[in-house]
Amino acid sequence: MVQNMSETLLQLSGISKCYGQVTVLDQADLSIQAGQVHALLGANGAGKSTLSRIIAGLVPGWTGTMSVQGEDYSPSSKRDAEQVGIAIVQQEFSLVPRLSVAENLFLNNLPAICGVIRRGLLLERARELLQRFQMEQIDPTAQVGSLGIGQQQMLEIAAAFGRNCKLLILDEPTAALSSRETELLFEQIAKLKALGTSFIYISHRLEEVQRICDCVTILRDGKVVRTAKISELSTPDIIREMSGQESAKSKPTLSVPPSESSQRNVIPEVALKVDRLCCRSVKDISFEVHRGERFGIAGLVGSGRTRLLRAIFGADKAESGNIFIGPSERTDRFTHPSQAVARGIAMITEDRKQTGLLLNQSIEMNISLASLCERFSQFGFLRSRKLTESTRTVCEKMETKFNSLSQAVGTLSGGNQQKVVLAKWLTRDATIYLFDEPTRGIDVAARKMVHDLLAELASAGKSMVIVSSELDELFETCDRIGVMSRGRLVRMFRRDEWSRHAILEASLA
Repeated sequence: MVQNMSETLLQLSGISKCYGQVTVLDQADLSIQAGQVHALLGANGAGKSTLSRIIAGLVPGWTGTMSVQGEDYSPSSKRDAEQVGIAIVQQEFSLVPRLSVAENLFLNNLPAICGVIRRGLLLERARELLQRFQMEQIDPTAQVGSLGIGQQQMLEIAAAFGRNCKLLILDEPTAALSSRETELLFEQIAKLKALGTSFIYISHRLEEVQRICDCVTILRDGKVVRTAKISELSTPDIIREMSGQESAKSKPTLSVPPSESSQRNVIPEVALKVDRLCCRSVKDISFEVHRGERFGIAGLVGSGRTRLLRAIFGADKAESGNIFIGPSERTDRFTHPSQAVARGIAMITEDRKQTGLLLNQSIEMNISLASLCERFSQFGFLRSRKLTESTRTVCEKMETKFNSLSQAVGTLSGGNQQKVVLAKWLTRDATIYLFDEPTRGIDVAARKMVHDLLAELASAGKSMVIVSSELDELFETCDRIGVMSRGRLVRMFRRDEWSRHAILEASLA
């Protein structure tokens, strides 16, 4: 059924959301018309994903009002949203890897009689939906886990399109798609738009936004700063609204003023050299980090920052390129993290709970994990006293709050868990540290402790690559900043060159 194109489909008023003392959305208003593709733009941390997840019923505890076609709307789950015709495709896949393609496409609407799935009808519907997106080559009975990332992204989108929803929220939908797949997506958006379906489109690719969107709402620091027709805003206008600065030259913003002391720890000797490294979404990356240098990497979500660190560390397989440690001409391209650790590299991962800690194990076990054989065993026997003394010393140094070293790490606060992750690598005494979002999810006091630790490591001649979504953090802690966009390192900034506007402009290149 074609909807009335002049009808207001979704109305948001005064939407706010806080996590503890941190306000991530502040009195946000949004209006979506039927048959409209509405872009939601903003830098990292602006509140785009939080707002879209609230609309989709995935985030509780918000304040304000929402209505759908004039009726009050207050979803407490994804199912509530889907019942009124709202669906979301997020950056993180919701597919079930061990189920078939067909089962994933119709997971919440499997054709069945008396609880028994009608396999023939399911496969017929799946083939029709796959054909719609020109994916006939995919076997509907194949396990989703056997497919490539781009194919999985298209399946996620196809499943959402198959629900015949009134409003579809697409969060960075083309990040993993090829040019051909992107064109297919745009064709389907145009067809559904003509029938009155509305879209909220979140993307850092401004050329896509200007091509397919009708209106744009720009968020900055959790607040709506501009809503306009897309035809009324140029790319420089959008960047200016997102950054809050007139231009890179007229209003340079430095959290820490440039000074000679900011470079005094840097030694000319190269500690890490990355040469033309390629890995899936990372393309032809080259840079050097010197001893005592803190090299920051900025970029928007999906730019490839985490993938780059994982490729350097050997957690993801590099397809080509070289890595050199120190002045040696020996090529070190690691195929497993253990090889990187043996060469003096440590990695503090973005998700400490999934990849940084063993939550059910003790503080002592977690801290000693990376150096158990080298420092705390002799002739195959564990040196328990030395292990306990060393663990207690590093915990006291980092002001970690705990009841006992035998306490499970999962019972600690987020800030203290992060301190345990850092303590693990300090105990190992690495020479090169890869930090991926080192202060994510921790309080102000713990954040200052981490920043002080980065300065201390630099003074000791350690080298660091620091990925952070917060520009203020990079401004405060780094000596140089590289900017990634779409898997490439596109710009380098020295401390006296960078500004919020200039880095955001490079991120959107």
